[in-house]
Amino acid sequence: MVLGIDIGGTFTKIGLVNRQGVCRGSKIIRTEAHQPFDTYKERLKTEIDLLLGSHLERQELVAIGVGAPNANAHTGDMERPPNFSWGDRVPLVTTFQEWYRVPVSLANDANAAALGERYYGSGKDLEHFVVLTLGTGLGSGIIVNGKLLIGAHGMAGELGHVNVVAGGRQCKCGLRGCLETYASVTGIKRTIFELLSVRTENSPLRDLSFNELNGEMIANMALEGDAIALEAFKRTAAILGAKMADTAAHLDPQAFILSGGLSKAGDILLTPVVESMEKNLFNAYRGKVKVLISKASRDQAVLGPAALAWMHFERASP
Repeated sequence: MVLGIDIGGTFTKIGLVNRQGVCRGSKIIRTEAHQPFDTYKERLKTEIDLLLGSHLERQELVAIGVGAPNANAHTGDMERPPNFSWGDRVPLVTTFQEWYRVPVSLANDANAAALGERYYGSGKDLEHFVVLTLGTGLGSGIIVNGKLLIGAHGMAGELGHVNVVAGGRQCKCGLRGCLETYASVTGIKRTIFELLSVRTENSPLRDLSFNELNGEMIANMALEGDAIALEAFKRTAAILGAKMADTAAHLDPQAFILSGGLSKAGDILLTPVVESMEKNLFNAYRGKVKVLISKASRDQAVLGPAALAWMHFERASP
């Protein structure tokens, strides 16, 4: 078995996964990214030890795969993660190696998600695709010729930090107008509160604070026909689809796969995203690039890091 760990800005998912991608035991905890890393480490180790004690039994833990924002596969650290209060460098690989004495592989969370889709999900039959994780921020993982694109500095695929509005919303990365400030759970929440300030429709959203809202709540309200939520998705999709068209011009992918909290809205997000992408695509790509919603559930987020662990373990095996 391998241990897959997906560290998100809101939740951390852990799971024990076999070679076939079957998760034999999993756990989801709140990340509490505003608290110190040492506090998080203590909580996480407790949960991992409980999981290992309950499910390993006669099987052996052979590797660990970790997906995390701003993770550098070359250094083994998270580097200046914008939605975390953990410092400039977070030593994830050395931390897990000291705890469990097995090989540890690290990737950007969306890169890990792309591997999960490649090995176990909607990308199994694709050689060229881009995964966009629409969670607290916006992550992306790029598969080219069936392989993960890592880049010269181990940080390829930061589409969440391309500029979409010059001088636009302040991003936690320090830049302004980043894609993730518009097309992410945090981004759509900001859009909703802007809409609430200028529109008069009745909406349950008026009774909720910014911190109470999450992506699935917004998606559910849109599915129920809430006018504010629907308009927020429309505006989000217009920006996201246009930037996907730009990405298609760079990479010529077979598909984009959307995952994360916003993707739970299904066609309410998918239809306007496709319309926006097609409108902005270079003629040569029109009608050729699919947009898919990931079929992975929230607790299956560990499959990406698990795929990373199996990939590196099998390469190292004789």
